[in-house]
Amino acid sequence: MAVGVDGSRPLEPRPPGGPTRRPGAQQGQQWLLTLLPAFPVLLLVLRLWQLSRQDMPTMLLLVQYVSPLGLLSALLIALVWAFPLVVLGTGVLGSVLRVSAPERFDPDRSLLAYVTARTPGWVLAAASVLAALTWQMRFLPALLMIVLWLVGLRIRRRYPDRADLLLALGLVLPLLAGLVAYVWLAPAIVSALRHGELATAALLGVPPAAAVVLTGPIPRRSAPLLTQLAAYVVAAVVPLVSGTVFLRVPLLPSVAVEVGPPPPEPAVEVVPGQAITVTDRMTIVLDGNGRVRFLPNEEVRAQILCPGPERLPVSEVTVHGWPVERTALDWLMPRQRPEPADSRCSGRLEVPPRPAGG
Repeated sequence: MAVGVDGSRPLEPRPPGGPTRRPGAQQGQQWLLTLLPAFPVLLLVLRLWQLSRQDMPTMLLLVQYVSPLGLLSALLIALVWAFPLVVLGTGVLGSVLRVSAPERFDPDRSLLAYVTARTPGWVLAAASVLAALTWQMRFLPALLMIVLWLVGLRIRRRYPDRADLLLALGLVLPLLAGLVAYVWLAPAIVSALRHGELATAALLGVPPAAAVVLTGPIPRRSAPLLTQLAAYVVAAVVPLVSGTVFLRVPLLPSVAVEVGPPPPEPAVEVVPGQAITVTDRMTIVLDGNGRVRFLPNEEVRAQILCPGPERLPVSEVTVHGWPVERTALDWLMPRQRPEPADSRCSGRLEVPPRPAGG
């Protein structure tokens, strides 16, 4: 075979009847780069459309006054958990395909293989740390399972001839981690079963045992189909769940505005709702019925900030005092102490106390 001037070998001509390489990964990458920026914009538009009660003039008013930075901040806080899920899920599926059917792991034809081959290990580690901070307690056993899968699969790919490493990190480590997890989670699993919370019991009890299942290859023939189907499921479920979560996130501050003549005359009305903006002449509020109220500033007696609706816990299960619906960030970051509810936030005027002897 002829050798080039730089010492490299020229590409061998592909036989006429040989398989052709389709640019599937390149096309998938182009579609992905097109849809990724469009998805957050679509979520923001849908949230404003829902907030305006499907009224186009109200929606256009919200678009005019609502801060884009506030929208993006709410979107980031609400969906920060989705990034680790996508990164780690893609890493597991791509690693399974790479170990089980290496001849089908072609980054030029498969978008899953393309993303897996170009995702460095530090990104997977950072995604794992972010998931440990932002996922609820009941999902942390699943995170442990995914991390153990990734460790076992990467060791099997890099050191296929090291039987000692494969045994230690692919079997012994998951067994020990599962045993420690069960010792720590056993009271919570029993409590979930007593309260009839089968989903919580499954989330706490199944992943530690399943950590041993996927640290090695699966049958070669079924690996491409199974990984592709699983990737399609993740691609369909994550946007749906993300949209459902974001549509419940508040975008405007909840306020209560007292309206009336100047003092000492009493206020005549309290308008509870969400503050859109305050101009030099008007205070614009979106009330609870979805109507836009334009309140002249000379009639605004007071304006208070109302606490947002706090999500009530659904599960009664705790893991050594850690509620399963709380995240690690909830414990690390200081939270504002709840203040006594103001009657004006529910639309009721405060009645001033009568003077003694009146």
